[in-house]
This record gives sequence, structure tokens and C-alpha cells, in this order.
Amino acid sequence: MCTVLSEHGMHIAPSTYYDHVTRVPCARMHSDAHVIDAIHLLRTRQPLARVLGSRKTWIMLRSNGIDVARCTVERLMREMGWHGALKRKRVRTTVSDPAHPRAEDLVKRRFSAVAPNRLWVADFTYCRTMSGWAFTAFVVDVFARKIVGWKVASEMTTSLVDTAITNAIDSRKRSGVTDLSNLIHHSDAGSQYTAIAFGQRLAQEGIAASIGTVGDSYDNALAESVNADYKNELVDNGPLGHLKTGSTR
Repeated sequence: MCTVLSEHGMHIAPSTYYDHVTRVPCARMHSDAHVIDAIHLLRTRQPLARVLGSRKTWIMLRSNGIDVARCTVERLMREMGWHGALKRKRVRTTVSDPAHPRAEDLVKRRFSAVAPNRLWVADFTYCRTMSGWAFTAFVVDVFARKIVGWKVASEMTTSLVDTAITNAIDSRKRSGVTDLSNLIHHSDAGSQYTAIAFGQRLAQEGIAASIGTVGDSYDNALAESVNADYKNELVDNGPLGHLKTGSTR
């Protein structure tokens, strides 16, 4: 074999070959093999896992009791050619209304919170279905990056985002939270969020409104990321994909 390889320009000494086949696998190789098997099993048994990137795969492994570093998962997925579903460029849905007064930006791109119910970010996205457009609004608690309220509707109206925030408020109250006066609700400058009715709904609960600048996705980056993951992992590459293909399911 070494002779044949040498004829093709790859000069390998016989001693190198024997050293390779007799070498005992090191601890890291055993550990890597265990993690690779776990990721493969995860991606095989759970269809949704095949669209997840390294960060969410790492979280799922940890939740299954596998103590592994995030950088190890990133390295092994890269070596195996595994990656999450790739995101595509989206159409903008934020349409501002100059007639609506806008709240001050209280977040300034600092998407962190010291406790639950201190900062919520909100946005909505769209999906084409066989019966028309479907719009989904989300409210996300920044502390745990958990979706606490949502609503799907066929129209891009104030009622869409108002129902989503009401859903979030009711969810918190059912879990025992009675005071939301320390909470900031941050959104983009879309007309749905700057509408007077929506501002009044926040004021009823003592929630402070915060709105980013017009046409700047970075001012609401966390909510934009949740929208992108929803479209990418559940609609474009996930179990809701039949909604786009015209299936009758």
C-alpha cells in the first residue's frame, strides 16, 4: 500500500503506517466519539434537532445529561459537516406611522435582564399559507429567552400585537406574578406598536414602553432572532413546512 501511494506522490514510510494502526486511542478521541454518537442519535430520533445549530444542540445535550463544552460541540459538528438550517433574507414588515408618538428607547441594544419580567421584547413575522398570509406575533422574556406570549392572525393589525401582549400578561398572572411595574416592553417602531390602543394596554399594567429607531433591526435584535428561528426551524425546514407547499393537512 505504501508503494502504491508513493507512486501517486504520497510518500509514506511503512513505519508510519504501523504506528498509526497500533496507536491506542487517547481519552479525547473516546470523548469525541461519545459526543458524536450522542449528536447523531439526537438528530436521528428528533427531526427538529436536524435544523438546530451548535448552540441549541449543546443545550439539548446538556438537558439530556451529557456534560460537554459548547466549543466541543461546535468543533465536532463542523468536523462532521453538521449545521443548523441556514437563514434566508426576509422581507421587512415594520411600517411606521409618523402620526403616532413614539416612546423613548429604554433598552439601547442592551438585551439582558437580571430577573424574569424585567424586559420583554416583541415583534411579529409572516408566513404564506395556502389560504393567504399568516402573521405570528411573539413576546419574549429576555431573562430566559422564553416566549411568554404569542398570537397568530390573518391580518397585520394592532389587535395582533395587543392579543400577544395580553396572552403574555395573563400567562404571568397565572404563574403568580401580580406586579409588572418593573417591566419594560421593547419593540420596533411599527405602527401596531405605536398605536394609542396598544400604549394604553401597557399603561394599564404599569409596563414601560420602549421603541427602537425606524428601519434598524439591531435595536430589536433579540426579537428579530426569535422570528428568524421560528421561520427557519419550524416553517422553512420544520414540521410546519406543509403550510407553504399547499398541503391540506
